[in-house]
Amino acid sequence: MDIVYIRELQVETIIGIYDWEREVRQIVSLDLEMGTDIRAAANTEDIENTLNYKSVSDRLIAFVGESQFLLVETMAEEIAALIMQEFSVPWLRLRVGKPGAVPQASDVGVIIERGVKS
Repeated sequence: MDIVYIRELQVETIIGIYDWEREVRQIVSLDLEMGTDIRAAANTEDIENTLNYKSVSDRLIAFVGESQFLLVETMAEEIAALIMQEFSVPWLRLRVGKPGAVPQASDVGVIIERGVKS
């Protein structure tokens, strides 16, 4: 299995459980590793034969930017389901970070892994 990845994709969204968080857009940071097979793309040099990280990034920016979640856990599950369904990804690892949520930490969040790694 090969991996196509996106690192530190930053998206503004509504996220949090506190009343003030429901009124202010905050940055979430996403790292995504997606299992795929890049051989066809490498052999043909055709973007249609690979998992296009630009298309995935654009979809994540739109989805997360338009969504509102209470918990990063819910956001992570929804993102994972979307990527696996819309981009036919059999396995992924996703980090959803909420920088600034804890003043003493540079970042907090969750890392999930879904699907079957082959």
